[in-house]
Amino acid sequence: MKNKVLLSIIGLLLISLGIMMSITNGKRAQIKQVRKEVSQVNKQQKQVTTQIDNSQTTYNANDQMAKSKLLEFAKAYYTFSSQADYDKRFSKASSILALSKNQKNNLFDSGLDATGGSRIDNLGLTSQYKTATSYTSDLDNQTIEALATVVVKTSGTAQKAINQTILLHGWFDTQTQKLTSIKINQIQ
Repeated sequence: MKNKVLLSIIGLLLISLGIMMSITNGKRAQIKQVRKEVSQVNKQQKQVTTQIDNSQTTYNANDQMAKSKLLEFAKAYYTFSSQADYDKRFSKASSILALSKNQKNNLFDSGLDATGGSRIDNLGLTSQYKTATSYTSDLDNQTIEALATVVVKTSGTAQKAINQTILLHGWFDTQTQKLTSIKINQIQ
């Protein structure tokens, strides 16, 4: 009888041990599955973070390029000391511009008066780019809107040199890397 009880106890212990091992193996399988899922989530998070970083890097590079091109335009457009310099403004800026013919004609006039004489040379007009501050807004349909406040020093034969502040408003195409439109407003 003692042997039967002892065998029963040992049998129950072995059955309990088997059940415990079965539960433990089940838990290990669940832990392994959770670790696998966590690893997949970490990989996906890393991919998303990389995509966000790449997007920010691209946007920041285009943002800086838009500012740079608008300031490059301002330097070329507002620096002249003679009719010959005035005539070269478009060729200095043409590599960064993709303007409509109408806008090009409005921005880059000939500098000649009604008689065909040089308004620039006759009046001794000069303009010198001094400084500028530029800003950009959000990227929209591959276009960045850029603003710049530009200070230029202007003078003429019978005029004392003065500083003028001008607001440039440009649109930069990230695909062509060119300014596609420019508006100019003088600030009073």
